[in-house]
Amino acid sequence: MFRQLTDPGVSSFHVYIDGVAAIARPGDTVAAVLLRTAPHIARHTPVKETPRAPFCLMGVCFDCLATVDDETSVQTCLVEARPGMRIERPRGKLRITL
Repeated sequence: MFRQLTDPGVSSFHVYIDGVAAIARPGDTVAAVLLRTAPHIARHTPVKETPRAPFCLMGVCFDCLATVDDETSVQTCLVEARPGMRIERPRGKLRITL
């Protein structure tokens, strides 16, 4: 669906989406990496588990929510990817543990 344009002068690094390595580059948002990585979604809705992808890409719609480095409900369109970052696509209802 989406692909990254090549730029030979820019180095890349790995982030981990659902435990699988994905390639990111400096300046990429987590949402951009999710859009390039199959199944090209950020989350599933809590009730019907409908797949959702980042929509507005500016922090208004909340369709890009994911768990990033153990922090839940992160708007991935507003977070820049960092080397080694762990991203998990939510599925189903959130579970709160105390």
